Amino acid sequence: MTELSYVDIGTGAPVVFLHGNPTSSHLWRNVIPAVPGRRLAPDLIGMGASPRPPIEYSFDDHARYLDEWFDALSLDDVVLVGHDWGGALAADWASRHPGRVRGLAFTEAVLKPMTWAEFPPAGAEVFRALKTPGAGEPVIDMFLKSLPPEYEGMYPTPESRIPLLRWASSMPLGGEPASVVSWIESFDRWLASSTEVPKLLITFDPAPGTMLTPPMIAWMRSNFAALEVAHHQATAGHHTPEEQPELIASTLTAWLARLPV
Repeated sequence: MTELSYVDIGTGAPVVFLHGNPTSSHLWRNVIPAVPGRRLAPDLIGMGASPRPPIEYSFDDHARYLDEWFDALSLDDVVLVGHDWGGALAADWASRHPGRVRGLAFTEAVLKPMTWAEFPPAGAEVFRALKTPGAGEPVIDMFLKSLPPEYEGMYPTPESRIPLLRWASSMPLGGEPASVVSWIESFDRWLASSTEVPKLLITFDPAPGTMLTPPMIAWMRSNFAALEVAHHQATAGHHTPEEQPELIASTLTAWLARLPV
């Protein structure tokens, strides 16, 4: 087993924070301290301080390494909090381990295969480049430069950025990649039927870079069982834990207090 690097603080029922692309567990640094309970945040395989083995860095790879991590720590009665691809991995793990899940929370998460028309136009142009062989590397550089400088330091070389590019090219747009679409359609069926698992979607007034447009949020309201949407009249782009950590933390804390014990 390849061990993932992770944060683990506090005691009580576990709350697991899963980051997306191109970040790491560092994304949650201003959220975790203000949330109660045992808080854990792994660096996904190939990201942050976790090892970078010679693998494909497919959705399947990330799900497999996370499965091993959850089992190694014997995590049960888990609340999962996911951003970006971390939201997809949270929903996937919950759908395959429903007896170990107490709740799911998302912000700006990848939870639906999209047509190109559904994706924000500016984002669609970016992701067409990311899916074009040889054209994605400069876009990854741009993504990193839009974040606090510590992220660029985590991924200093082209080799260290391979997992980031693989994630970006995996965005489920226009039916491709088919394998990722299949993963998401599978956990979406569970999200639609799991009436016993409370779910929370945290949203903000959209700023440039926002992925979850009002039609996407409306789709989730209509298709996810036991979903509460907490909308804040404060602006945020895609990386909401960087931009609005206090509101995310306070919303999570209030929601956790309402969850069944």
